[in-house]
Amino acid sequence: DPMTSVLKLFSVIAVGFMLVYAQGYARDRGLWKGELFTLTLFALLGIMLMISANNLLVIYLGLELQALSLYALVALRRDDARSSEAAMKYFVLGALASGFLLYGMSMLYGGSGTLDINELAQRVATGQVASRLSLVLGVVFVIAGLAFKLGAVPFHMWVPDVYQGAPTPVTLLIGGAPKFAAFAITIRLLVEGMLGLAVDWQQMFIVLAVASLALGNIAAIAQRNLKRMLAYSTIAQMGFVVLGLSAGVVSGNTLSAGNAYSSAMFYIVSYVFTTLGTFGLIMYLSRQGFESEEIDDLAGLSQRSPWVAGAMTVFMFSLAGVPPMIGFFAKLSVIQALVSTNVTLYIVLAVVAVLFSLVGAFYYLRVVKVMWFDAPVQTAPIERSQGVAALLAANGLAVLVLGPFSGGLMAMCRDAIVRALAT
Repeated sequence: DPMTSVLKLFSVIAVGFMLVYAQGYARDRGLWKGELFTLTLFALLGIMLMISANNLLVIYLGLELQALSLYALVALRRDDARSSEAAMKYFVLGALASGFLLYGMSMLYGGSGTLDINELAQRVATGQVASRLSLVLGVVFVIAGLAFKLGAVPFHMWVPDVYQGAPTPVTLLIGGAPKFAAFAITIRLLVEGMLGLAVDWQQMFIVLAVASLALGNIAAIAQRNLKRMLAYSTIAQMGFVVLGLSAGVVSGNTLSAGNAYSSAMFYIVSYVFTTLGTFGLIMYLSRQGFESEEIDDLAGLSQRSPWVAGAMTVFMFSLAGVPPMIGFFAKLSVIQALVSTNVTLYIVLAVVAVLFSLVGAFYYLRVVKVMWFDAPVQTAPIERSQGVAALLAANGLAVLVLGPFSGGLMAMCRDAIVRALAT
């Protein structure tokens, strides 16, 4: 369906960007070798399988293929204790989440007697199920597994440690294309498969969203490590996505479903494009023996390279939701989807989301302040790679220009969601 095509296209673009950005960084650290390419492509294959899947077992196969590839990629720097520790944490918690998801799927199968998602939807809608209670219990476990993949609270424990411990190209990979796969299986399982149980799973999503917005934004303020700060920022950004997914069915009707789910899809696309540039810039500024991971490492960057500081400012403003960046329009689309339901609860949630966005603006603007107003700490020249510099410039320009002209992208997301729901 069109949603598959759109998400696959963006996944390929995200992985392509990661490989281009990673080139200099990986060569300096001896990571530019077959394992990096093979495991990255296996992860991409798993992502594509999850995006296309229409069967509970196929979703699980795709998930495991992606997850096992990412565990190995996180541990690629074997002589680095932090990478090994991050990989162990990711593996243990990932295995637990996979178990939750598989257990939830087995309960869905037990309750409905089918593995096919379309068939499952039909049986839920017509009430041809052995036990509604087993389906609801299955949904609880499925949401636990999905929340882990999205990085939503309280299944977020792995995100800061893995983002900080993994080699930066792998952090970029984890923060990019897998988010599309997690979004796709959430839509497949809950929206296409169990829209009849929306009243149950939407309540869980509201709790996950508010907790993610609160913890992500507040915890990020205390971080001095840039990758760790961006990890908590990811948790908060996923809160917005989950908030959009929670507003599809209102008072038993699905009139706002297309609006709510397309706003969540638009949000995740805009977030991934911004995060690609952010981690790309961290790699661009790093060199052999220097990771450029601390916020203080960016001090006085505007004096050393104004265009790099300008690009980073664009990415930070987009994540903070400052107009006219694409991030602002993404946040606006989710808030508009919530407010347009005309339900008091969702209007209150929209206000809560805006308030936590204001909290989040603090730590993004702190990075901008350090770059433009602090005295330089690093004096070494930035080693330039023309190809990476051109891609970073294009990435920054896309984040800047796609905001005011986001109508086409939003229409594409809406068309993809509406046609996916119609099947």
